[in-house]
Amino acid sequence: MERLSAGRVPIVWRTATVRGIVDETAHARTLVLDVPGWPGHVAGQHVDVRLTAGDGYQAERSYSIASAPETGMLALTVERIDDGEVSPYLCGDVLVGDPLELRGPIGRPFTWRVSDGGPLLLVAGGSGLVPLMAMLRHRAAEGSDVAAHLLVSSRGWDDVLYRDELGRLAPAPGLDITYTLTRQRPAGWTGFARRVDGEMLVAVAPPVPATPRIFVCGPTPFVEHVADALVGLGYPPQTIHAERFGPTG
Repeated sequence: MERLSAGRVPIVWRTATVRGIVDETAHARTLVLDVPGWPGHVAGQHVDVRLTAGDGYQAERSYSIASAPETGMLALTVERIDDGEVSPYLCGDVLVGDPLELRGPIGRPFTWRVSDGGPLLLVAGGSGLVPLMAMLRHRAAEGSDVAAHLLVSSRGWDDVLYRDELGRLAPAPGLDITYTLTRQRPAGWTGFARRVDGEMLVAVAPPVPATPRIFVCGPTPFVEHVADALVGLGYPPQTIHAERFGPTG
């Protein structure tokens, strides 16, 4: 049953058209979509994507929205899961001009608007960066200088999504970006080189008793570990917004 609320349009299936494709890493790409009738979204929301085979078999997965609400297009960044039913097609076969069936936007607790204020603490594991990037793009589009601290955990430097764009955003007033590389580091790397832990969070987060708006996104074990560490450091659980995903997205 479609969900309805006062002042909101129903969440229905729409047919989008792929208008652009950007290869982000060797394993991830961004699809830029034109969605007729798109009602707009809030940074942090996601959509459901549905593929239908010739025999009628359908596969459906959820993907976070990467684009800021201020843009006229909808962007989804998809990381390829080799044994997945949807991501191999989206990352390897879909072409500009192809139709794509989706519904959304979906999700309300894991969202942020500039008007919500800060400071922000954003912690991303791998492709969990996608909805957090939408928040940073929204912040930039609004010309906001609300304090924002981003911690990105990736296997290696070449696996970091939006790396060049993050580099361009980094000098923005009030924005701090920190990386930790868990497996492979380039020569001369001087940053963190381990999984996220309490000591690392202390180094990047606004100190307690500050109560930042905290958003953590990534694989389930990563999110649970980070959330537990934050609570252990004294951050109120109600300030921690978590979004997790499994191997099928």
